[in-house]
Amino acid sequence: MQVGYIVKEGFSGFRRAKLSMTAAIVTITISLLLLSSFAILLLNANSVVTALRDKVEMEAFLADSLTNAEVDVIRARIHAVLGVRDVMFISKDEAAKIFQEQFGEDIYRVLDFNPLPASFKIFLQDGYKTADAAQEIHAQVTAIRGVEEVIYRKGLLELLDKRVTTALAFALGIGLFITISSIFLVANTIRLAIYAKRKIIQTMKLIGATRGFIRTPFVLEGLVQGFLGGVFASGIVFSLFHYLEQWADPLSDFLTVEPVAYGVIVVLGCLLGFLGSVISIRRFIGETVVQ
Repeated sequence: MQVGYIVKEGFSGFRRAKLSMTAAIVTITISLLLLSSFAILLLNANSVVTALRDKVEMEAFLADSLTNAEVDVIRARIHAVLGVRDVMFISKDEAAKIFQEQFGEDIYRVLDFNPLPASFKIFLQDGYKTADAAQEIHAQVTAIRGVEEVIYRKGLLELLDKRVTTALAFALGIGLFITISSIFLVANTIRLAIYAKRKIIQTMKLIGATRGFIRTPFVLEGLVQGFLGGVFASGIVFSLFHYLEQWADPLSDFLTVEPVAYGVIVVLGCLLGFLGSVISIRRFIGETVVQ
């Protein structure tokens, strides 16, 4: 197999069939724009949900009559609960300081005594920041002797679990539909470029060229088209999200793009071009046999 000929033929379409080559590159670019924009928004939305889950923490309020030794025992028992990452003790005096920072009032000026109880702030492990897991931890901590009440943002976790599961299933369905549609759209566009060379393909078959020898230039051509489409798409995505991030500052958490994403877009472009070429060649070469 002559490498020089294959490379030459792989790039010949950019001279012989400029319109079909341009159409293929534009199709790949648009497909990648849809895929990458959807994926970036989905990943950023997931990051926001994770940040909301990270803010969920429990607080266990203690009885006033506990001794220091009993407090230490409670700390150890809470720490031993499955799913608890860390425990931080807040004394009555520290609770009064927090009250003053949040409300701007000194509790001792309002009352002659400090009614705020000592408590433990409970931080959960990453895999346990769900409604069901948090409820189980809540029940175990509440059952510990000396703990009077345990509070946490139960409603937020239930809302996140319910909405995120539904949204994820919907998003995966849309993503799968866009991916499959993109592959076949690119394949049909590349097929037009291959059709422009149908006489050359028939001639090569007549002189005994192997299928691999015929296919390879088109695969190379598809890879180049995919690469160029990926470069154009990554440039547009960079410009678009950079502009939106500056223009829509409140939504900046949804518009962050990691630098590695642009490389992934180019790789996906090459993959789209490759798959489109392979599908088109397999269908078209089979059809040219009977023409």
